[in-house]
Amino acid sequence: MYMPVFWHDYLYTPLLNFLIFLYNWPAFGHLGLAVIELTVLLRLLLLPLSVVDERSRFRYEKLDRKVQTIERDFKGDPILKKEKVRELLREHKVSYWSKVGLLGIQLLVLVLLYQVFVGGIRFTHQEVLYSWVRMPDSINTTFLGYELGVRSLFWAGLAAAYLFVTIYTQQKQRVHLVTRSDIMYLLTFPIFTFVVLAMLPMVKSLFILTTMLFTTFVFAFRKIFWRIKMP
Repeated sequence: MYMPVFWHDYLYTPLLNFLIFLYNWPAFGHLGLAVIELTVLLRLLLLPLSVVDERSRFRYEKLDRKVQTIERDFKGDPILKKEKVRELLREHKVSYWSKVGLLGIQLLVLVLLYQVFVGGIRFTHQEVLYSWVRMPDSINTTFLGYELGVRSLFWAGLAAAYLFVTIYTQQKQRVHLVTRSDIMYLLTFPIFTFVVLAMLPMVKSLFILTTMLFTTFVFAFRKIFWRIKMP
Protein backbone atom coordinates (compact mmCIF):
# COMPACT_ATOMS: atom_id res chain seq x y z
CA MET A 1 0.00 0.00 0.00
CA TYR A 2 2.67 2.51 1.04
CA MET A 3 5.23 1.56 -1.62
CA PRO A 4 3.03 2.42 -4.65
CA VAL A 5 2.09 5.74 -3.03
CA PHE A 6 5.74 6.54 -2.25
CA TRP A 7 6.78 5.57 -5.79
CA HIS A 8 4.11 7.72 -7.43
CA ASP A 9 4.13 10.77 -5.12
CA TYR A 10 7.82 11.04 -4.24
CA LEU A 11 9.63 9.59 -7.26
CA TYR A 12 7.50 9.48 -10.41
CA THR A 13 5.57 12.75 -9.98
CA PRO A 14 8.62 14.91 -9.09
CA LEU A 15 10.57 13.54 -12.07
CA LEU A 16 7.62 14.13 -14.42
CA ASN A 17 7.16 17.69 -13.16
CA PHE A 18 10.85 18.52 -13.42
CA LEU A 19 10.98 17.07 -16.93
CA ILE A 20 8.01 19.23 -18.02
CA PHE A 21 9.61 22.25 -16.33
CA LEU A 22 12.77 21.70 -18.39
CA TYR A 23 10.62 21.18 -21.49
CA ASN A 24 8.84 24.51 -20.96
CA TRP A 25 11.96 26.59 -20.31
CA PRO A 26 15.60 25.61 -20.98
CA ALA A 27 14.68 22.88 -23.50
CA PHE A 28 12.61 25.32 -25.62
CA GLY A 29 9.82 22.84 -26.23
CA HIS A 30 11.98 19.84 -27.18
CA LEU A 31 11.45 16.82 -24.94
CA GLY A 32 14.62 15.08 -26.13
CA LEU A 33 16.67 18.10 -25.11
CA ALA A 34 14.85 18.10 -21.76
CA VAL A 35 15.90 14.47 -21.22
CA ILE A 36 19.53 15.37 -22.02
CA GLU A 37 19.38 18.31 -19.59
CA LEU A 38 17.80 16.08 -16.93
CA THR A 39 20.58 13.52 -17.39
CA VAL A 40 23.36 16.12 -17.18
CA LEU A 41 21.81 17.73 -14.08
CA LEU A 42 21.48 14.31 -12.47
CA ARG A 43 25.13 13.53 -13.16
CA LEU A 44 26.17 16.95 -11.82
CA LEU A 45 24.18 16.20 -8.67
CA LEU A 46 25.99 12.86 -8.43
CA LEU A 47 29.36 14.43 -9.23
CA PRO A 48 30.76 13.84 -5.70
CA LEU A 49 30.07 10.12 -6.13
CA SER A 50 31.58 10.28 -9.63
CA VAL A 51 34.74 11.90 -8.27
CA VAL A 52 35.06 9.25 -5.54
CA ASP A 53 34.46 6.52 -8.12
CA GLU A 54 37.11 7.96 -10.46
CA ARG A 55 39.58 8.23 -7.57
CA SER A 56 38.97 4.58 -6.69
CA ARG A 57 39.35 3.60 -10.34
CA PHE A 58 42.62 5.51 -10.57
CA ARG A 59 43.96 3.82 -7.44
CA TYR A 60 42.87 0.42 -8.72
CA GLU A 61 44.66 1.03 -12.02
CA LYS A 62 47.84 1.76 -10.09
CA LEU A 63 47.37 -1.54 -8.22
CA ASP A 64 46.70 -3.61 -11.34
CA ARG A 65 50.13 -5.22 -11.37
CA LYS A 66 49.94 -6.07 -7.67
CA VAL A 67 46.48 -7.59 -8.14
CA GLN A 68 47.75 -9.63 -11.07
CA THR A 69 50.67 -10.85 -8.93
CA ILE A 70 48.30 -11.93 -6.13
CA GLU A 71 46.03 -13.71 -8.61
CA ARG A 72 49.04 -15.57 -10.00
CA ASP A 73 50.63 -16.42 -6.64
CA PHE A 74 47.38 -17.64 -5.05
CA LYS A 75 45.82 -19.19 -8.13
CA GLY A 76 45.35 -22.50 -6.34
CA ASP A 77 43.59 -20.95 -3.32
CA PRO A 78 40.66 -18.75 -4.51
CA ILE A 79 39.52 -17.94 -0.96
CA LEU A 80 42.93 -16.69 0.16
CA LYS A 81 43.35 -14.91 -3.18
CA LYS A 82 40.13 -12.90 -2.64
CA GLU A 83 41.17 -12.08 0.91
CA LYS A 84 44.57 -10.83 -0.22
CA VAL A 85 42.99 -8.65 -2.93
CA ARG A 86 40.49 -7.23 -0.40
CA GLU A 87 43.34 -6.43 2.00
CA LEU A 88 45.24 -4.66 -0.79
CA LEU A 89 42.19 -2.60 -1.77
CA ARG A 90 41.42 -1.69 1.85
CA GLU A 91 45.03 -0.67 2.39
CA HIS A 92 44.87 1.75 -0.55
CA LYS A 93 41.29 2.87 0.21
CA VAL A 94 39.72 1.53 -2.96
CA SER A 95 35.94 1.30 -2.55
CA TYR A 96 33.16 0.34 -4.95
CA TRP A 97 30.25 1.77 -2.94
CA SER A 98 30.34 4.97 -4.98
CA LYS A 99 29.91 2.96 -8.19
CA VAL A 100 27.03 1.00 -6.66
CA GLY A 101 25.35 4.27 -5.67
CA LEU A 102 25.85 5.78 -9.13
CA LEU A 103 24.48 2.75 -10.93
CA GLY A 104 21.58 2.37 -8.50
CA ILE A 105 20.36 5.96 -8.85
CA GLN A 106 20.74 5.93 -12.64
CA LEU A 107 18.84 2.65 -12.84
CA LEU A 108 16.06 4.20 -10.76
CA VAL A 109 15.82 7.16 -13.15
CA LEU A 110 15.80 4.77 -16.11
CA VAL A 111 12.82 2.91 -14.66
CA LEU A 112 11.01 6.18 -13.94
CA LEU A 113 11.67 7.44 -17.47
CA TYR A 114 10.31 4.18 -18.83
CA GLN A 115 7.13 4.71 -16.84
CA VAL A 116 6.86 8.26 -18.18
CA PHE A 117 7.30 7.23 -21.82
CA VAL A 118 5.79 3.73 -21.88
CA GLY A 119 2.43 5.01 -23.09
CA GLY A 120 3.57 8.42 -24.24
CA ILE A 121 3.38 11.39 -21.88
CA ARG A 122 -0.22 11.82 -20.84
CA PHE A 123 -1.95 13.74 -18.07
CA THR A 124 -4.71 12.11 -16.05
CA HIS A 125 -6.05 12.62 -12.54
CA GLN A 126 -3.10 10.54 -11.32
CA GLU A 127 -0.50 12.66 -13.11
CA VAL A 128 -0.65 16.09 -11.54
CA LEU A 129 1.59 19.03 -12.35
CA TYR A 130 2.72 21.27 -9.54
CA SER A 131 1.49 24.86 -9.36
CA TRP A 132 4.86 26.19 -10.56
CA VAL A 133 4.89 23.94 -13.65
CA ARG A 134 2.90 25.19 -16.63
CA MET A 135 0.83 22.68 -18.57
CA PRO A 136 2.19 22.72 -22.14
CA ASP A 137 -0.27 23.13 -24.97
CA SER A 138 1.30 20.16 -26.73
CA ILE A 139 4.42 18.05 -26.23
CA ASN A 140 6.96 17.48 -28.97
CA THR A 141 8.13 13.91 -28.34
CA THR A 142 10.52 13.70 -31.30
CA PHE A 143 14.29 14.14 -31.20
CA LEU A 144 16.25 14.57 -34.42
CA GLY A 145 13.36 12.97 -36.28
CA TYR A 146 13.03 9.97 -33.93
CA GLU A 147 10.08 9.33 -31.60
CA LEU A 148 11.30 9.16 -27.99
CA GLY A 149 8.65 6.66 -26.92
CA VAL A 150 9.26 4.23 -29.80
CA ARG A 151 12.02 1.64 -30.23
CA SER A 152 14.95 2.69 -32.38
CA LEU A 153 17.62 0.34 -33.68
CA PHE A 154 19.71 3.33 -34.76
CA TRP A 155 19.94 4.89 -31.28
CA ALA A 156 20.40 1.49 -29.63
CA GLY A 157 23.24 0.81 -32.07
CA LEU A 158 24.75 4.25 -31.47
CA ALA A 159 24.81 3.69 -27.69
CA ALA A 160 26.24 0.19 -28.10
CA ALA A 161 28.91 1.41 -30.54
CA TYR A 162 29.99 4.19 -28.19
CA LEU A 163 30.15 1.68 -25.34
CA PHE A 164 32.36 -0.58 -27.46
CA VAL A 165 34.72 2.30 -28.30
CA THR A 166 34.88 3.34 -24.63
CA ILE A 167 35.74 -0.17 -23.41
CA TYR A 168 38.24 -0.68 -26.24
CA THR A 169 39.97 2.61 -25.45
CA GLN A 170 40.27 1.73 -21.77
CA GLN A 171 41.65 -1.72 -22.54
CA LYS A 172 44.08 -0.26 -25.07
CA GLN A 173 45.58 1.87 -22.32
CA ARG A 174 46.34 -1.21 -20.25
CA VAL A 175 46.85 -3.77 -22.99
CA HIS A 176 49.47 -5.68 -20.98
CA LEU A 177 46.78 -6.51 -18.40
CA VAL A 178 43.96 -7.47 -20.78
CA THR A 179 42.79 -11.05 -20.30
CA ARG A 180 40.61 -13.32 -22.38
CA SER A 181 37.63 -12.48 -20.18
CA ASP A 182 38.26 -8.77 -20.86
CA ILE A 183 38.10 -9.46 -24.60
CA MET A 184 34.85 -11.39 -24.16
CA TYR A 185 33.49 -8.47 -22.14
CA LEU A 186 34.50 -6.07 -24.93
CA LEU A 187 32.53 -8.11 -27.45
CA THR A 188 29.53 -9.32 -25.49
CA PHE A 189 28.57 -6.36 -23.30
CA PRO A 190 27.94 -3.91 -26.19
CA ILE A 191 25.92 -6.61 -27.98
CA PHE A 192 23.89 -7.25 -24.83
CA THR A 193 23.37 -3.49 -24.41
CA PHE A 194 22.17 -3.19 -28.01
CA VAL A 195 19.68 -6.04 -27.62
CA VAL A 196 18.24 -4.59 -24.41
CA LEU A 197 18.00 -1.02 -25.69
CA ALA A 198 16.50 -2.18 -28.99
CA MET A 199 13.55 -3.55 -27.02
CA LEU A 200 12.99 -0.32 -25.05
CA PRO A 201 11.81 3.20 -26.00
CA MET A 202 14.44 5.31 -27.74
CA VAL A 203 14.59 7.66 -24.73
CA LYS A 204 16.51 4.93 -22.86
CA SER A 205 19.26 4.97 -25.47
CA LEU A 206 19.40 8.77 -25.31
CA PHE A 207 19.73 8.65 -21.51
CA ILE A 208 22.44 5.97 -21.61
CA LEU A 209 24.38 7.74 -24.37
CA THR A 210 24.27 11.08 -22.53
CA THR A 211 25.41 9.36 -19.33
CA MET A 212 28.35 7.73 -21.10
CA LEU A 213 29.38 11.02 -22.72
CA PHE A 214 29.31 12.71 -19.30
CA THR A 215 31.37 9.86 -17.84
CA THR A 216 33.90 10.28 -20.65
CA PHE A 217 34.22 13.97 -19.76
CA VAL A 218 34.74 13.16 -16.08
CA PHE A 219 37.27 10.47 -17.01
CA ALA A 220 39.20 12.91 -19.22
CA PHE A 221 39.18 15.49 -16.44
CA ARG A 222 40.41 12.84 -14.00
CA LYS A 223 43.28 11.90 -16.29
CA ILE A 224 44.47 15.51 -16.23
CA PHE A 225 43.77 16.23 -12.56
CA TRP A 226 45.08 13.06 -10.94
CA ARG A 227 48.04 12.84 -13.27
CA ILE A 228 49.22 16.08 -11.66
CA LYS A 229 48.15 15.38 -8.08
CA MET A 230 49.09 11.72 -7.91
CA PRO A 231 52.01 11.06 -10.31
